[in-house]
Amino acid sequence: MNLHIFKSIAELNENLIKYVIEIANQSIATKGRFDFVLTGGNSPKELYKEISTTFKDQIDWTKVYFFFGDERYVLPDHKDYNGLMAKETLFNNLQTPEDHIFYFDTTLPAADAAKAYKAALDKHFGEEEIIFDLILLGMGDDAHTASIFPNTELVKSIHPTVESVWVEKLDTYRISLTAPLINKAKNIAFITFGENKANALRHVIGDEQKDYFIYPAQLIKPVDGNLDWFVDDKATSFLDL
Repeated sequence: MNLHIFKSIAELNENLIKYVIEIANQSIATKGRFDFVLTGGNSPKELYKEISTTFKDQIDWTKVYFFFGDERYVLPDHKDYNGLMAKETLFNNLQTPEDHIFYFDTTLPAADAAKAYKAALDKHFGEEEIIFDLILLGMGDDAHTASIFPNTELVKSIHPTVESVWVEKLDTYRISLTAPLINKAKNIAFITFGENKANALRHVIGDEQKDYFIYPAQLIKPVDGNLDWFVDDKATSFLDL
């Protein structure tokens, strides 16, 4: 695990973009494409805008395929739909063709949407194992990541797949890659900043005795890949560095 600490969000984003560019170009050179899993929420918005404008020419985007680590169970035109956020901040700038974007179909029942997404992954990877080149993850102040929330059934999942889950505290369903599927990735990068993340980060990184039900982000441990945390100094204020 590599911990990268920055004094500002702008500095964090700049370094994370360079990291993405390096992995993207390496993946394209090695296998001819870059399978890139995006995170949702507010944290990556500036990152997506910057990489698709200022740094646009540093990746061959025609060879990039985009996926999502999770999705909120709202219709695709809803402001909280992660796919819509990515479209407005990233895909529109890149003029990404629709067949290079793997959205969750939230017009389906949640369980069916999860099955449909897994089927789409199976088709894309074909005979290959589903191993993403890079997965971006955020972390909530409750230590959830993707839609693996504390004390939910998704914490227990042992299969590398896509599942729907009822999140009691949000009174809604979510759809998410499971931790075992995430952990197959070649590279995983967390983007985490702000004082409100400090307590969760202390437990996720610092606790020797793990409690996955309380701190689900502890589940993220690549089987045969790299794990990097891109954080600001506010988020590390409770860490013993």
